[in-house]
Amino acid sequence: MKIAGIDEAGKGPVIGPMCIGGVSIDESKAHILKVLGVADSKKLAPKKREQLAAQIKKYADGFFVLEVSPSQIDELRKIMTMNEIMAVCFAKVLEQLKPDILYADAADVKAERFAENIRRQYAKISPEHAKKIEIISMHQADATYPVVSAASIIAKVRRDELIGELKKEWGMDFGSGYPSDPKTKDFLLKWGKEHCGEFPGIVRHSWQTVENIKQELEKS
Repeated sequence: MKIAGIDEAGKGPVIGPMCIGGVSIDESKAHILKVLGVADSKKLAPKKREQLAAQIKKYADGFFVLEVSPSQIDELRKIMTMNEIMAVCFAKVLEQLKPDILYADAADVKAERFAENIRRQYAKISPEHAKKIEIISMHQADATYPVVSAASIIAKVRRDELIGELKKEWGMDFGSGYPSDPKTKDFLLKWGKEHCGEFPGIVRHSWQTVENIKQELEKS
């Protein structure tokens, strides 16, 4: 019996990509993940996450990280909600892993509805498997199921790598990319001032944060 976990990193930031990680493992070997010490990625130090990601990839039967760029997110948001985007992305990761049971961290206030949305999107890709697979979606699944914790870790490590690459490429530190980060806000304000309210491709233009900064710039 093959089980898999899927979780995201970077759903909320205004800067950088979103990463959806998936890990699959035989149920008989799933205890190995617990032994490794996997936990909710947000509670682990970056160095620890990197060490665990390498271990997870070594022991897992399969793993996959889907990277969704800011421009892709902006385009999708024109036709669907963020929760629907998440269901589409989870289904794409599911396609790579093809487990018997999926444990997913719910990206919707209604966990059961999120499970059904994943199944509906997955049915467009793999109709036969979508009928058979068991999908368990719950809030804070990354704190409950080690296989989801493992997915959360590989997603977060990959997003951190991509953010590090973007900082080098742009030659500036824009912080974590989250709207609540003062460094991120300062970067956006400075960039907006210097470029007449236009923002680069690393920014999610459909975010309310960008709208707020544009209004702030108009007033100043």
